Amino acid sequence: MAASVIDGKLIAAELRARVAEEVVRLRQQDLKPGLAVVLIGNDPASEVYVATKTKQTLAAGMASFEHKLPADVSESEVLALIARLNCDPAVHGILVQLPPPKGLDANTIVNAIDPAKDVDGLHPVNAGRLASGLPALTPCTPLGSIMLAKSVRPSLEGLNAIVIGRSNLVGRPLVQLLLNENATVTIAHSRTRDLPALCRQADLVFAAVGKPEMVRGDWIKPGATVIDVGINRLPPGPDGKGRLVGDVAYDEAMQVAGAVTPVPGGVGQMTVACLLVNTVRAACAIKGFPPPAV
Repeated sequence: MAASVIDGKLIAAELRARVAEEVVRLRQQDLKPGLAVVLIGNDPASEVYVATKTKQTLAAGMASFEHKLPADVSESEVLALIARLNCDPAVHGILVQLPPPKGLDANTIVNAIDPAKDVDGLHPVNAGRLASGLPALTPCTPLGSIMLAKSVRPSLEGLNAIVIGRSNLVGRPLVQLLLNENATVTIAHSRTRDLPALCRQADLVFAAVGKPEMVRGDWIKPGATVIDVGINRLPPGPDGKGRLVGDVAYDEAMQVAGAVTPVPGGVGQMTVACLLVNTVRAACAIKGFPPPAV
């Protein structure tokens, strides 16, 4: 029996609708959440991603502030813009599209953002609070991944989870979120021995390693929930088109797992929706309001 498909597109749409309801409520209290996005250079993929963020921010009833800087901008100019946004009362969330062009240090840029407005959840203060089990703004992709897993298994308590990949953007914060859900977590990486055997013990598999279709069907425990964070473009085939695939061999996984996220249409859909969630949460915290119901 084939696994069920976890519809990230539908779940993200429902989440955005809940965000929009919260924004209506907040605007009645004279609070209009605002998100500032900073794009440095003209990378086509980043431009498309930023345009999507802007469109969904406005659709949710929030204020959107887009700042485009040339690729050869100096670091001091970037930091000066961030300093202005930190002080702007209309801006509750700041996101700098990463990675920046060569010559700019991503850590320096992230560290300049006010942790209270760090809706990417990458500032060391937020990372430290998350690791300590304290309330924090959390990276959007791990947050969305947890929501997708809980759409299948409302309680993750006591489940064996494996996270393949240890990046600061996905793997490490995902481990902390799973621990907060009382799951038992293994974090795997390029030096892990006998990864297939470890995967076969997991009720929850989170693949975030950036290697096309690395996780095979025979790595997966029957009935497991598989969240595929990867997105990889394969070289063009005979039809001249390149296919988008995840880190999991999807067709193989569908024959074994209980539920699987597709690529595209899975985790990626949730990332922007969780950015809106973080912006609303940040706005409420800055204003001293109770946490929103999202």
